[in-house]
Amino acid sequence: MRHIHIVGIGAGNPEHLTVQAINALNAVDVIFIPSKGAAKSELADVRREICQRYVANPATRYVEYEVPSRQTADRSYMQSVDEWHDAISATYERLFLDHLTESQSAGFLVWGDPGLYDSTLRILERVARGKVALDYSVVPGITSIQALTASHRIPLNLVGKPVQITTGRRLAESFPGIAETAVVMLDGEQAFSKIDDPDAYIYWGAYLGTKDEIIIAGRLADVSERIVETRAEARTRHGWIMDIYLMRKGQDFDDLA
Repeated sequence: MRHIHIVGIGAGNPEHLTVQAINALNAVDVIFIPSKGAAKSELADVRREICQRYVANPATRYVEYEVPSRQTADRSYMQSVDEWHDAISATYERLFLDHLTESQSAGFLVWGDPGLYDSTLRILERVARGKVALDYSVVPGITSIQALTASHRIPLNLVGKPVQITTGRRLAESFPGIAETAVVMLDGEQAFSKIDDPDAYIYWGAYLGTKDEIIIAGRLADVSERIVETRAEARTRHGWIMDIYLMRKGQDFDDLA
């Protein structure tokens, strides 16, 4: 049966790879490298650099493929994602049939950690329900959340208090009314700029762990506009952006006062 290794590669720094990840990549017959077009060529370049650094198996084959684009016109968010996952699963099925025998294995290099706001696992489940028999395993990776808190030199949580991980679309539902600490991923609309709370703080980062890393932190009312402007400029310059931020209100032990 074909076996797929889903390998978390961290937030963009090749040195984020774990020993487990390196061993997994050296054990596979094929490594699939996704391409998202010229504007996001750096994402494929990082994967290639990782393979050049760490894959020592001379028999390893590399297969590059184009990732289908998500269609959003006249569709709800959930509908567009569902259709997109179907298109990618069809792409994966073709890759497995064309490049893997039933006894071979392959690796996917997944940004961050495969279990956190990544759809590779869900898509492979769709493939497995089809005509390609396969099994898969997961190698965890350093998440963008870990990279963010490390770059800002802050703990993720307030003492004894929970953390919510959410998206920009959902931020206003919980912060600051319910969650005292919220980590926001997948925010193309800069939802933080719509939060009006004088006591809120933000820790923002883009291209974390890479030479292009940008971090900004401070009271939200003071730095919100600077983050919006910095983000727009960086996206224009690179053609893409990966960013994440942590919103916080309150301090350690403030419930003891």
